[in-house]
Amino acid sequence: MPKLPSITSRKLIKILKSLGFQLDHSTGSHFIFYNPKTKKRAVVPFHTKDLPKGTIMSILKEASINRKEFEDLLR
Repeated sequence: MPKLPSITSRKLIKILKSLGFQLDHSTGSHFIFYNPKTKKRAVVPFHTKDLPKGTIMSILKEASINRKEFEDLLR
């Protein structure tokens, strides 16, 4: 399996929005997104650096997005 690419919070937020997630609220430097269809939420830290790979995988897991679907959306 290829390595997971590094992405910024801004790019991850665009992907979540394309999947139907909406900004629910923000707390400090974290944005909480909610998908009304799937009833899932995802907490995205908003910083200027790239997100660590473990953080990306954790966000994908809580949003019920599999790795293949995520890699397809990056293209």
